[in-house]
Amino acid sequence: MDEDDVLDLLGTVEDPDLGDDIVSLGLVNSVELTDDEVRVSLALGAPYSPTETDIAGKVREALSDLERSVELEADVESGLVAEESVLPGVENVIAVASGKGGVGKSTVAVNLAAGLAQLGARVGLFDADVYGPNVPRMLDADQQPQATPEETLVPPEKYGMKLMSMDFLLGEDDPVIWRGPMVHKVLTQLWEDVEWGGLDYMVVDLPPGTGDTQLTLLQSVPVTGAVIVTTPQEVAIDDARKGLEMFGEHETPVLGIVENMSSFRCPDCGSDHAIFGEGGGEAFAEDVQMPFLGDIPLDPAVREGGDTGEPMVLDEDSETGEALRSFVRNTANNQGIVHRRRHSNSR
Repeated sequence: MDEDDVLDLLGTVEDPDLGDDIVSLGLVNSVELTDDEVRVSLALGAPYSPTETDIAGKVREALSDLERSVELEADVESGLVAEESVLPGVENVIAVASGKGGVGKSTVAVNLAAGLAQLGARVGLFDADVYGPNVPRMLDADQQPQATPEETLVPPEKYGMKLMSMDFLLGEDDPVIWRGPMVHKVLTQLWEDVEWGGLDYMVVDLPPGTGDTQLTLLQSVPVTGAVIVTTPQEVAIDDARKGLEMFGEHETPVLGIVENMSSFRCPDCGSDHAIFGEGGGEAFAEDVQMPFLGDIPLDPAVREGGDTGEPMVLDEDSETGEALRSFVRNTANNQGIVHRRRHSNSR
C-alpha cells in the first residue's frame, strides 16, 4: 500500500457539484501514509456545509478498509482570503446586501449567521450599517465589547456568534452623520481593532444600496461571497440588480439570490397569500444566471423573533425556520463550490 493506492481509492469519490472525482479535480492536496495512519489534505473551504461534509464522509468510507486511522485536513488556497489581509483568521467573509431598504436584509443576515453557528461553525456577525445599526437589538445583545490592554476590542457573543456593531459604541439615541472618509476610517478600525480570532465565517450585514460602506468593504476586506436579498416585487428586483452589478464590478463571487417575504401564510385560514407578488426572486436569479438560494415566507414569527432577539432559524418546529435553514445550507454549499472550482481551475 502506497500513496498511489490511496489516490486510486480517493478517485472513487465524486464532487456532486463539479461533476468529476476529487482526484481529477485536484481537490486532494496531499496524502501521507504511515504504518497506522493515513492523512489526507482536501481542498475544502466551507466548513459545515452539507456537501463538503458529505464529501469528507465519503472519503472516510473509501479509505475504511485500509486498517489505518484516517485523518482529514481541510485546506483550500483559493486566493480569496490573503494571509496579509485585515482578517487573516477568517476563512470566509459573506456579505449580505440589497439594492434597497425594507426587504428584510438584516433579518436574513442575522439568521444566516445564527444558522451557520447552529451547524457548528465558528461565526462572526458584523453589522456594517453605520447609519442604522440594528443587529444588537435583533439579537437582544446588550453586552458591550471589552477593551484589551492593547486597546483592541473583544466582541460580545450571542447564540455562538461574535458580534460587532456601531450600536455598541453609540448612545441609544445618538444620530450618525458622517461623510464617506469618516465611514471608511471607522469601518477599517472596527475590522482591524477587533479580536475576532479564528472564524469559519464572518457574515457582514451591509446597509442597503451601493454607497460608501459597500465600497470600503470591497476595497479593504477579502469578500469570499455575496448574498443578494430581494422581495418578489419588481421595484425590489430592479434595485437588487444594481447590487449584483456592484459586486460584478469588483469581481466578488455572488453566492446567489434569496427571496424574502415570498408569501404570507394566514394563521387563521392556513392559506398562502402572495402579497408582494410571486416568484420574482427565482425568475431574477434565472435571468442573471445566479443560484437561487431559496424563498423565505412573510411570517409574523420572524418579526417577533427579531423583536425578542431569538432568530427564527433556530426554531426547529416551524416551516419558516426550515426555509431559513435550507437557505443557510444552500449558501454554505455555494461558498464551497466557489472555493473548490477556483482551486481546481488554478491547478
